[in-house]
Parts: sequence; C-alpha cells; structure tokens
Amino acid sequence: MEQIAIALVGAGRMGQVHGPNAAGHPGLRLKYVVDSRADAAAAMVARTGAGIASLEQALADPEVGGVLVCSTTDKHLEHALAAVRAGKAVFCEKPIGLDLAQVREAQPLFDGSRFLLGFNRRFDPQFRVLRQRLASGEVGTLETLHLVNHDPAAPPPGFIPNSGGLFLDFTIHDLDLARWLLGEEPCEVFAMASCLVDPEIGRLGDVDTARVLLRTPGGRLCVISNTRRSGCGYDQRIEAFCADGRLAAGNVGHDRVVALTDAGSRGAPILPDFQHRYADAYRAQIDHFAEVVHGREAPAVGYADGVAALALADACARSARSGAAVDLLVAP
Repeated sequence: MEQIAIALVGAGRMGQVHGPNAAGHPGLRLKYVVDSRADAAAAMVARTGAGIASLEQALADPEVGGVLVCSTTDKHLEHALAAVRAGKAVFCEKPIGLDLAQVREAQPLFDGSRFLLGFNRRFDPQFRVLRQRLASGEVGTLETLHLVNHDPAAPPPGFIPNSGGLFLDFTIHDLDLARWLLGEEPCEVFAMASCLVDPEIGRLGDVDTARVLLRTPGGRLCVISNTRRSGCGYDQRIEAFCADGRLAAGNVGHDRVVALTDAGSRGAPILPDFQHRYADAYRAQIDHFAEVVHGREAPAVGYADGVAALALADACARSARSGAAVDLLVAP
C-alpha cells in the first residue's frame, strides 16, 4: 500500500495514542513530531522512528499530506487552521477550541477542507452496532437516551486550568454522542454540577460531577451522567429506551467469565482507562483518517459537528452557572 507522510503536532497524552497508531498504519508514514517540549518529542521519536521538526518545517514539506493535531486544547484551532491553509488533511483532537465565538468565526476558513474531528466514540464497535440497530427500528422509535461517562479517577490538578473545564473537556464527548444518536438536534439544555471528588478542582474554578438533560424539538430526552471518579474503573454505558424495548451497550471487562459460588457472583473488572476501553475506536479512527488522507473517503465527523458540540457544552456551562435551562432556539 502506498504510504503518505504525516506530521504529529503534540506528543502529550493524546499524541501518545494517535502517534503510534498512525506510525503503525500501512497507509501512513509518521515523518515528523512537532512539540516544543524536547523530552516529549524525543520519547515519541524513540517510539515511532519519526524525526523532529518545527510546525513551519512540517507544513512546508510537500511530502506531508496530513497532520494530527494533538496539541493542548488552547492551540487546536490555531494549529488546525495552519495545516488547512497549507493544504493538508487534518485530524484534530476535540474540542476545536475553547472559545465558541472564535470557533464559529473561523468556520468559513475550513469550508471544503479535509478536516476530521476526534470524537472517537463514534468509531467504537459497540456504539456503532447500537446506532445501526437503533436506526433499523428493531425496538421501535427512540424516546429517551441515557449516557454514562465516568472517569476512574480525577486528573492531576495541573490538567484543569488549560482543559476548558468539565463540560468542554469531558461532557463534550457525550454531547456529540447524543447528537449522533438522537436523530434531532437538541433545542434545550439543563445542567447541574458540583465538586464532589477533589476540592482542588473546585479551587481551580471547575467542577467534577454533573448531570445534563437535553430535549429535542420532538420531545426526546437525553440524560448524561458525568463524574471524574467512578470507583470501579472506566464506566462507559449507553441505554436507548424505545417504543418497543431497550438497546444497551454496557461496560467492557477484561473477560466475560463470571464465577458463581455461595458467596455470590464475581467477574473480571471493567477496563481501567480510556486508552484501553477505546483502543479499537482509536485504531478505527486512524484507519478512517488514512482514507481521508488518500482521498478515498470524506471525513465522517467534520467542523460543523465540532461547532454543534461546543455550542452544547457552552450551554451546559451557562446552565450550571445560572441554574436555569438554556433555550438553544434563542440566539445567545
């Protein structure tokens, strides 16, 4: 298979997921790592065999056909726009940016670009099957949706200031899933949030526990449950309640064997973190990006999806601050 060179911008947490996946893909060749932190760049180079370059050098190389934007969230929009202007296909981690007005203003600059946004859960095999069976009408028309997204443990406090906060960093995945599954755009958002896991998160101005309620114009409801601490591993579940039954995608364990004794039943723990739980989804995402780079497929998740999810996350934050529902049909 022909290989097209790509560059990785950002060798941090998400770069460590996407960089090796891209480097091992038969249709891609990871040529450059771009990161101002010499130690992070060197570690990625040692792991993948890529070279180190500045962003300008990588974008100026005509061999480079695609760019993975995995930099800090506050740099996503800037780096993605630079890559698009250089004519490269772009994979960008979510969210596109932290400022909804800036992201909306930049949208025309991405028109016609090969831009893929990193909502990896759309590529999860279980969630894809659930959506296909939902669309088939197997259990009737969707009425309500329940999304559970619970981290195993809180991130270090140093992560919080540049994360964008719980709704933009964390809940945004669920908001995109809700849009993908509901079949209608939500028109009203109500959110409540607390700091129950780590007081330091609250001191830094964020929350770590939230419940969100979405309503669509047709009356469908979606409840989202978020916490930074599950106490039982990486808790990821979807339930779709329909007119004739229910569809559910449950947690993934190390295995599915259950022991039953006089003391009760015991099974394997669920997977511990996002890297393990969504490993298949991340690989499928890079498979799709390779097809985009080669010009064989259009991006399945685009800039407009990112704007819509960011608008919902912004509405969640406003609702949690005010204690009132946010009507999305009224211009902010």
